[in-house]
Amino acid sequence: MTTIDPVTTAGLVTREVRTGSRDGAPTRIAVARRTYRGARTDLWSALTDPDRLPRWFLPVTGELREGGRYQTQGNAGGVVERCTEPESFAVTWEFGDQVSWLEIRLTPEGDGTTLELVHEAVVDPDFWAQFGPGAVGVGWDLALMGLGLHLDSGGAVDPAIAETFAVSPEGVEFVRHAAAGWADAAVADGDEAGPAREAAARTVSFYTVPPQEAPAGG
Repeated sequence: MTTIDPVTTAGLVTREVRTGSRDGAPTRIAVARRTYRGARTDLWSALTDPDRLPRWFLPVTGELREGGRYQTQGNAGGVVERCTEPESFAVTWEFGDQVSWLEIRLTPEGDGTTLELVHEAVVDPDFWAQFGPGAVGVGWDLALMGLGLHLDSGGAVDPAIAETFAVSPEGVEFVRHAAAGWADAAVADGDEAGPAREAAARTVSFYTVPPQEAPAGG
């Protein structure tokens, strides 16, 4: 992976947390926005072309069309609920027995394109208290970083390097700043500052402790 300035790169994302509801159940919504250089059509291709997705994210199989089912390798799958090329798409994000909802919107911005990622979930209150929005948000921050590296170079992000990035010095700093940003967003949505910062610290540990050093049962 190309050397990055972790603070600057984490700062390219603006973060927002909202409170919502689905079918009467309360939800929390994590919103991440980042502007990339280049045309919206190229960004759309990077997000939806099964040949390009593994270069920065994960291999994706299935029917990548409205109404089709997809599966990311070793991660979530779901249904493509809506697809309006090259403006937006919405999918369910299903992992085990958990179902959440993901929407991507692309908007021209000067010479570039702004990507808005909206991830909505029914969140267990105890889990939210433990990790806050950073549990999902930091994962998307890492993905948006990989997307930026791919768009800048046109090449693929080395999967082996990407897998260990979060435990590198630059990766730890990146995760720390991203988690702090998500804590700030949660506080802006009404969470108490102290618990939000404590949850962010636990999120940093979750992402940056090497597996062999993780506490038993963690």
